[in-house]
Amino acid sequence: MPGPFVVPVHGDIELPEKVDVVVIGGGIIGCSTALEIAEQGVSVALCEKGGIGQEQSSRNWGWVRISRRDPREVPLMAESLRIWQTLNQRVGADTGYQRAGIVFHCADDQTYQQHQRWTRHLQETEFKGEMVDRHGFEKLFPGQQLTGIGALYTPDDGRAEPQKAAPAIAEAARKHGASILTECAVRGIDTAAGRVCGVFTERGYIACQQVVLAGGAWSSLLAGRYDLRLPQLKVLNSVVRTAPLAGGPESALWARDFAVRKRQDGGYTIASGHESEVDIVPKTFRFARDFMPALRHEWESLRLRLGGRFFDEMRIPDRWEMDEPSPFEYCRVLDLPPSKTLTDKVLDQLRQQIPAFANLKIAQRWAGCIDVLPDAIPVISPVERYPGMFMATGFSGHGFGIGPAAGRLMADLVLGRPPWLILLRFGFHALVTVQKSKL
Repeated sequence: MPGPFVVPVHGDIELPEKVDVVVIGGGIIGCSTALEIAEQGVSVALCEKGGIGQEQSSRNWGWVRISRRDPREVPLMAESLRIWQTLNQRVGADTGYQRAGIVFHCADDQTYQQHQRWTRHLQETEFKGEMVDRHGFEKLFPGQQLTGIGALYTPDDGRAEPQKAAPAIAEAARKHGASILTECAVRGIDTAAGRVCGVFTERGYIACQQVVLAGGAWSSLLAGRYDLRLPQLKVLNSVVRTAPLAGGPESALWARDFAVRKRQDGGYTIASGHESEVDIVPKTFRFARDFMPALRHEWESLRLRLGGRFFDEMRIPDRWEMDEPSPFEYCRVLDLPPSKTLTDKVLDQLRQQIPAFANLKIAQRWAGCIDVLPDAIPVISPVERYPGMFMATGFSGHGFGIGPAAGRLMADLVLGRPPWLILLRFGFHALVTVQKSKL
């Protein structure tokens, strides 16, 4: 597990017979949704097949950033930054959040100009983004040896601890009356007269009026059970945690060869700035047409591989009965091995280019499965075919920082409140009818 540890959340013993809303998935999106709903006095059960935040919500880089977001995500992330600033007080626990700034290195004029053009998307927010030249970059990272002409610097961005955040939000939801059910996989969704009326879990039936699918990398499988086509694939990102290190930078830094951010314990979380691994699996062929534009755009950054995962996923059934174990019960936590080759290469580059890391000590390596959609934009949407059903999934590696605001937007939809953001950009219908990538 990513570490030094994931804060444990002990699930409730009793299964409620009836609630207003069931949220499927105990990552930061599901936990934030449950908290927003519970705070309004609406009964909600959060069902997680394993433990709270034990998959990608605890395995990500811990960046809380508005920088370099797709323009469609900027208003949502601006709201999330506002939420993060007071989240510790709201949940009564430490999420590790700190405003420390994030820097995206520009190796050439083209990249610099792209980032400079991007800063216009912040004009309607209160958050800042500025371009710094080579000398300004040197002031931010003294002694660095990167070749380039400057950087994009967003001082209002920050960081938090993935191993703490989702558990803290879940516990806060429980204080407001939410049922937190761990090791409680949802096998399926029940309908009557075409509307959602409950869920079947491995521990029994829960009647409800609405259900939110926030299952991360597992969402496509459950959606497919109900003939909902959600083109979603997994990208594996390998991460390193260092022991505490004196003299390292406060701001997070992205460069082509590495991405690094300081941790609350004084160590650093490090990963490749552009390389990830993609296992070729049966769904790769099923969704090939959807992902082709993204693949052409990101070809150099993806390491395709064919191995045991193909056969592992081939054995996963896409149909099962509600009175038999579902695939979710055979894999409580998706915990794949990290790439030592890739992380060693990243660490070598980091040591060479930023002298402060010359004597870093590796404390741990892990990998996380990012749930990716063709346009890398999440679905936060009702599902028209099944009234009472909603989706909040496909955050494509951007979900940790944006999670609190995504939960607020999802709660608006579930509770029938006027959403504060135009929803067309995050609609499930738009995803399945428009195959256009903006990765």
